[in-house]
Amino acid sequence: MHKPEVKVTFQPSGRSVFVLPGTLLLEAAGRAGIILQTPCGGKGTCGKCRVLIGGRSVLACQERVQEAMTVEVPETSMFEAGQQILTTDSGEKATVNPFVRIIPFALEAPTHADPRSDTERLLAVIGVDIHIPVDVMRELPGCLRAHQWRGRAIVAGRRLLALDCRAQSSGVYGVALDVGTTTMVGTLFDLENGRECAVASRMNGQIAHGDDVISRIQKIRESPASLQALQAAVIETVNTIIEDLCRQARIAVASIYELVLAGNSTMQQILLGLDPSALGEVPFVQVFDRAITHPAVRLGIHANAGADTYVFPQIGGFVGGDTVAGMVAARLDRQAKPVLLIDIGTNGEIVLSAGQKLYAASTAAGPAFEGARIRQGMRAAPGAIEKVILNDDVEVNVIGNARPAGLCGTALIDAVAELLRTGIIDETGRIVDADELPATVSEALRQRLKPLENENRFELVPAEEAAGGEAICLWQRDVRELQLASGAIRAGINILLKRAGLQAHDLGEVLLAGAFGNFIRRNHARRIGLLPPLPTERIRFIGNAASLGAKMALLSADERHYADVLCHRTEHVDLSLDAEFQFEFSMAMMFPGPEADRT
Repeated sequence: MHKPEVKVTFQPSGRSVFVLPGTLLLEAAGRAGIILQTPCGGKGTCGKCRVLIGGRSVLACQERVQEAMTVEVPETSMFEAGQQILTTDSGEKATVNPFVRIIPFALEAPTHADPRSDTERLLAVIGVDIHIPVDVMRELPGCLRAHQWRGRAIVAGRRLLALDCRAQSSGVYGVALDVGTTTMVGTLFDLENGRECAVASRMNGQIAHGDDVISRIQKIRESPASLQALQAAVIETVNTIIEDLCRQARIAVASIYELVLAGNSTMQQILLGLDPSALGEVPFVQVFDRAITHPAVRLGIHANAGADTYVFPQIGGFVGGDTVAGMVAARLDRQAKPVLLIDIGTNGEIVLSAGQKLYAASTAAGPAFEGARIRQGMRAAPGAIEKVILNDDVEVNVIGNARPAGLCGTALIDAVAELLRTGIIDETGRIVDADELPATVSEALRQRLKPLENENRFELVPAEEAAGGEAICLWQRDVRELQLASGAIRAGINILLKRAGLQAHDLGEVLLAGAFGNFIRRNHARRIGLLPPLPTERIRFIGNAASLGAKMALLSADERHYADVLCHRTEHVDLSLDAEFQFEFSMAMMFPGPEADRT
């Protein structure tokens, strides 16, 4: 049944969500896109997720929502506060060290005794190894003489981007972008002090050309001219985000001097106008591995005329820049015990850190986690069922506190996990017949089992409560789609563990990254076999790690070097060429037995 939900508002962000009474505050925060620090895994022992409710200090991992409330989230409790831009061995926060830097100058005017050229005069102050492009050189004489030979040089590496000689500086800004297959997120920073100024997100305009990277690659393989259309779509989305950021911060687009982009292999290549067709055949081959720096204007991106675009390095196959950015954010190679990083989506990226070795793989999970190929599935939008609980009857949580219209990926996992727990689904993934139900199943749940021809279905929301007037059900075919998606990821995990000579219980932690990962209930993901059978406190959410890694690379040149180091150290495991993958995949298609409920 669709129970009344309560509103939780988080300050200072102002974000609000509706949740079922009894929901952990930590989960509510995650649903609002606020990732709190939980180094203890939510056991309540570290005290890092402390928030304020009406002046009362509580731990978000222990407090349950019972009524509408406003929650104050201190900056120190945010996950990003624990992942500093750069952390020294002493644990101190290092200074902001962006690749783009500002060098103030005050020059002596030319005299008979000192008739040096304008460029030599400037280089003597800002650095003799700085290259001055002709476009900037054209502005140099007028700028210096109109402003008493004073100003600021804006330099990227060893290249002069621009001169700012005005008394009232317009500021120097940069944008970090997470270029996802479905959604894109941009964050605007003041590069002089590292201050975050604005955040904006949009659906990736490429969606009109296909829901997943495989369909977009196939489109380009069939019609090479489609590459230009797909590149234009993603660039248009980038520009829309930039315009929104500038509007929020009340700055000019010309004040943006650098962009850092992190995306999967397909997204990064299409954005650069590079043909991804080779990713559509075995072996999956990328166009580039190393990081690329390219003028923004030549990509059609709206920014300062001298601005560069930095694109993250890639590891191999479908393990792209977003995974590298996530590794940077998680400090994956600096963990005391073996750690697994998983970004769950249409493509599941998996990275294992074990001792001095790093292993990375990508597996095609398919779009089930985003509600696609699910009979009554939908994206995580208002009206989507996002949470399912089975007691004597069914309780559901709906995004936006609206009438249920369908179910998204998290609800799919919840529903199957709960039906496994109650015995309504067996280990093979079959929704059992009514005469096979365990005696412990309540009458209300029995009534929700609806056979239709040769396919059983389980009713989650009756027709009279649904937005479209049609009952919302979990169908047998939906369970099979989840088995395929979950099995592909779990098989990839098992292959990496074998490569490192480890068992699941050897893992110190499992880190869940990405937007979808933030909303998964750990016990349910473990119950269906998506995640290894570890105690839930050893499974942690780390939010949009790709976005965080992009921010870190924007604000510190050292982070770019760190990204290169991680790439060089990581062994790419191509699952399509692994002889054991099909066996592992077939085994992972089976759901764990009842013992999973006791883990």
